[in-house]
Amino acid sequence: MKNIAIIGGGAAGMVCAVLLARRGFPVTVLERGARLGRKLSATGNGQGNVTNVRMSADRYFSDEPQKVARALGKFGAEEFISFLESLGGIFLPDERGRVYPCGRQASAVTDLFRFELERLGVDVRLDAHVTGLAYDGAFTLTFAGGHMRADAVVLAAGGKAAENFGTDGAAYALAKAFGHTLVPLSPRLVQLRCAVEGVRGLKGIRTEAELCVRRKEKEVFRCRGDVLFTDCGVSGDAVFRASSYAETGDELLLDLLPDVEEDRLRAAIGRKGGLLCIVNNGLGRVLEKRAGGNAERLAALVKRYPLTVTGTLGFPRAQVTRGGIPLSETDEHFMSLKRSNLYFAGEILNADGECGGYNLQWAFTSASCVAEGIV
Repeated sequence: MKNIAIIGGGAAGMVCAVLLARRGFPVTVLERGARLGRKLSATGNGQGNVTNVRMSADRYFSDEPQKVARALGKFGAEEFISFLESLGGIFLPDERGRVYPCGRQASAVTDLFRFELERLGVDVRLDAHVTGLAYDGAFTLTFAGGHMRADAVVLAAGGKAAENFGTDGAAYALAKAFGHTLVPLSPRLVQLRCAVEGVRGLKGIRTEAELCVRRKEKEVFRCRGDVLFTDCGVSGDAVFRASSYAETGDELLLDLLPDVEEDRLRAAIGRKGGLLCIVNNGLGRVLEKRAGGNAERLAALVKRYPLTVTGTLGFPRAQVTRGGIPLSETDEHFMSLKRSNLYFAGEILNADGECGGYNLQWAFTSASCVAEGIV
C-alpha cells in the first residue's frame, strides 16, 4: 500500500488525509506552521462558512471550468456537509445559502478535523516546512527537521494570499521543479482601493448598498450587502464578493438606498433640502457638499455613487489567490501530467470561487478527487 505525504495542513490537506486514512493508507501530513488549520479557523469572519447550498460551477474562475464542474458534480455541497457531519458536527445554511456549524465557530471545525486525524492515527508533523521535493522512483521530501520518502505526494500548501497563515506562495516552487507552469497570481476576496476623491471624508462609514461593477459601460457584476468606506477605498461583504470580478480601472456604482425609488427620494429631499433621516449623517454631509445644493444631483449621487477601482490591498489582506497550477496540467483526479503520483489540492490550483463558502468547498472537492484517484 502506498505511503502518502501531504504537504500542507489546511482544509484541503486535512480532508485528503482523513479520506485516505479511512481507506487504510499510511498518511503523513507536513505542516509548516505550529498548528493545523490556521486559515480554516478564521474563515467566515471566524464563524466557519464552510460551503454554500447554492453550489454551481459558474461561481468559480479557472482555466478549465468544465473540469471544475465535473469535480463539483461528484463532490459538491451535499457531500461536503455529509462529510463534516461524519466528523460529529451539525451544519445549517443561512438565508443566502451559506453553511455554518451550528455553534458558529470556525475554530471548532478545525478541531473536528484534528480529533479525526488523531483517531485515525495520521502522522502529523508541525513546524515541518517542506523546502525540497525530488523523485527517483519514489519521492524524497526535505523539510525543517529532516527527510522522508513517499510513494505519492499531495501538494496542498495553499496559494499566496494571507501570508500570516503561512501561505506565502513558496509551495509553487515545488511544482515548478517538475515542469509545471503558473497562471499569473492575483489577490481575490480583498478590499478594493479606489480613487481618493471618491472616498475622501467617508472613512469608517458603513452602509447597506447595492453594488454594480462596470467595465467600459457594461455591467460585470451586481450584488447587495455591507459597504465600509476606508481611507483608501471600500471594504465590507459586498466589496469582497465584487472583488472576484473587479479589475483596476473598473467603475463601482453604489446604490446607497436600494429599497427606495429615486422619485420618492427626490420628493423627500425636496421637503427639507437634504438627507437627514435618509442616509447616515456623515455620508449625507459629504454627498450634500458634492451635490452643491442641487437636489437632482443629490438624489442621483445617492442612487448611483461612482468610485473608480485603482487596485486592491494585495495578497497580505486577501483571502484567496487567483491563478496557480493550471488544471490543464492535471488529470481528472488533479494528478500531475508531468509526474505520476504527484497530486494537487486546494488553493494551489488555478480555481477560485466567489465569497460565500465556495473556496472551502473547492478545498473539499479537489481533495476528494485526489483521494479517489490514489490507488
